[in-house]
Amino acid sequence: MDTEDVGAETDSGTGPGPDWAELTHECLANILSRLTLEHRWRGTMLVCKSWFQACKDPCLHSSFDLEPHFDSAADSASWWAPDFERKMDSMLQSVVVWSDGSLSEIRTRHCSDPSLLFVAERCPNLEVLSIKSCPNVTDRSMANIAFHCTKLRELDISYCYEISHASLLLIGSNCPNLKVLKRNLMNWLDPSQHVGVVPDEYLNACPQDGDSEAAAIGKSLPYLEHLEIQFSKLSGRGLTWICEGCPNLKYLDLSGCMNLTGRDITNASLGLKDMEIKKPNFYIPRSVFHTERYGHWRLYDERFQTDVFRI
Repeated sequence: MDTEDVGAETDSGTGPGPDWAELTHECLANILSRLTLEHRWRGTMLVCKSWFQACKDPCLHSSFDLEPHFDSAADSASWWAPDFERKMDSMLQSVVVWSDGSLSEIRTRHCSDPSLLFVAERCPNLEVLSIKSCPNVTDRSMANIAFHCTKLRELDISYCYEISHASLLLIGSNCPNLKVLKRNLMNWLDPSQHVGVVPDEYLNACPQDGDSEAAAIGKSLPYLEHLEIQFSKLSGRGLTWICEGCPNLKYLDLSGCMNLTGRDITNASLGLKDMEIKKPNFYIPRSVFHTERYGHWRLYDERFQTDVFRI
């Protein structure tokens, strides 16, 4: 091959590619929409000013979902630190601004009242709110969510111990489209999986009055179809209130609800023939079985008539 052939080959397409800086904003936003949230925040936002501006396009912020990030990593004590909470608040508030009112789905953890108050003010089209493990989210911000985000159809406030039954009443009264509620508590029967990660004072702050929350659910959420209340301390009476007040329930997760018996569940759910129930099957560590607190567990094999209990 002579030098003329090499030159011809270079001129015909092996030279420098197109300049990405010349892409229009619309074209660049379309390309960025194909990336994950994490890739945009950790990569493309940092390339240059024009790419940063494209990453702020409202079309990229109808959903804010950090659950894949949290699910892919083991729970860390650093997530419960104030610095991490401030970062989550800042990130959420930025997305709320950039969404320009189009944000309809939020799935995050470890945020606090200030960012949720901002969400309530700026996100009237919010339909999904999942804020698991938020120790500083209280009834104050949830009241604002109830009054301003009335299109909610799914709410997950699991492991948020500063949210009370009062918020459930407000949400039910103002959000008629709510079909999914997740209000799971941490495993207080065997908290060993949380020790060293979740602050001890927070583990000990587990809500005690499950029947108050059950009454609020039964009274204000008649269209509920999916309910998770793992490790709730509700009684058979509370379960009856839920089943009578939520006739459209199709799925009910009662895992870890140690105050319920098989008879309680059967009697309460008589009118909900098509409902799938995840019953409170327990594993109590032998290290605590002989203590006074768990002595009554000897009765549970007979009550539930099942062999799944490994006591």
